[in-house]
Amino acid sequence: MISFQIKAQIPAVSSGKIVRLENFKSKFVTARNVDIWLPEGYSDTLKYAVLYMHDGKMLYDPALCWNKQAWDVDDTGTKLMTENKTKKFIVVGIWNGGETRHPDYFPQKPFEQLTQIEKDTVSAQLKSSGRIKDVFQPNSDNYLKFIVKELKPFIDNNYSVQKDRANTFIAGSSMGGLISMYAICEYPKIFGGAACLSTHWVGTFTLDNNPMPDAFLKYLHKNLPSPKKHKLYFDYGDQTLDALYPAIQQKVDKVMISKGFTSANWMSKYFPGEDHSEKAWSKRFNIPLEFLLAK
Repeated sequence: MISFQIKAQIPAVSSGKIVRLENFKSKFVTARNVDIWLPEGYSDTLKYAVLYMHDGKMLYDPALCWNKQAWDVDDTGTKLMTENKTKKFIVVGIWNGGETRHPDYFPQKPFEQLTQIEKDTVSAQLKSSGRIKDVFQPNSDNYLKFIVKELKPFIDNNYSVQKDRANTFIAGSSMGGLISMYAICEYPKIFGGAACLSTHWVGTFTLDNNPMPDAFLKYLHKNLPSPKKHKLYFDYGDQTLDALYPAIQQKVDKVMISKGFTSANWMSKYFPGEDHSEKAWSKRFNIPLEFLLAK
């Protein structure tokens, strides 16, 4: 497929380097760029953990982001590895598909458990917020197949990385947080940890007459992976879009406890006064990295 992301500028990084997989083809989703960050001193003589991240265009260079904000993953990663606070790791930044972002990132199985009336309600809410034009149909099962069956094998075969679950992580914010949660539940043998920042538990953009939060809670209760072999990180603020999250995240936390998660393998942090932005996420991204990738 032709991608609107062909020949985009390579992000500038403070240390290490970006390797771009340009217009990466897939049987499951639209073609997209993948920007891999290799830390300073990357060497084939070492084996690195791998962190897969969504919204890959927003990770490294604010000058290239639509809102002039970025996660500054290169800065945070370099600092943590230099201070010996995490394993050595690379970051695989997967660009979103633009118009396909919401369907790609929206957990499919919880949606498919809804009644037809509830599905129609979700479609109407997403149309009114300008996220979709036609009847809503999530494509997240295919998006995860793209990561697990196409992208991960490519990374494993072409980079000096650890291939096992204990060294494979996934992270994102907002809808990217939602799909990270879905990924570790759907592929518990692949991912050992997930970081879900400002997780968009509402799915749409209103709490009124919205069936999705309850559907996500039911899905989690049934599908959370074993706490013995997995770590999950959640967080949330209370400004702008994050104002929708506190009450739902508190219900999620109760589900986590009921399924045997403790402070050893689960973290849920509240950041009062923080909003829904890359600037906010970059300030605290060191916390999930230290938690998930601890040496």
